[in-house]
Amino acid sequence: MKTYYVYILKCSDNLLYTGITNDLSRRFEEHQFGKNKDSFTYKRRPVELIWHEVFNDAEQAISFEKKIKKWSAKKKIALAREDYDMIQILAECRNASHSKYKPDF
Repeated sequence: MKTYYVYILKCSDNLLYTGITNDLSRRFEEHQFGKNKDSFTYKRRPVELIWHEVFNDAEQAISFEKKIKKWSAKKKIALAREDYDMIQILAECRNASHSKYKPDF
């Protein structure tokens, strides 16, 4: 059974990078040592691995990576800190257009 990893890196400029790989050690080294000059992390090294999750199914890993790529940096940091309450808070829409704020007619 093949293993896949979804991961988050914190770059030297505090931006976050989310990726997927089947070899976390190799991929981290590629980011850290700048193997690809066109990559997002190349000019933002050094990088720090702040979170990763293991998957046994490629489709699940790809789906989860796509999902968290859309998250805010605050939500990704909450995930890295395993602060699931904060993830929930950040996931809630807090403006007047949210369904729980609409009046009942």
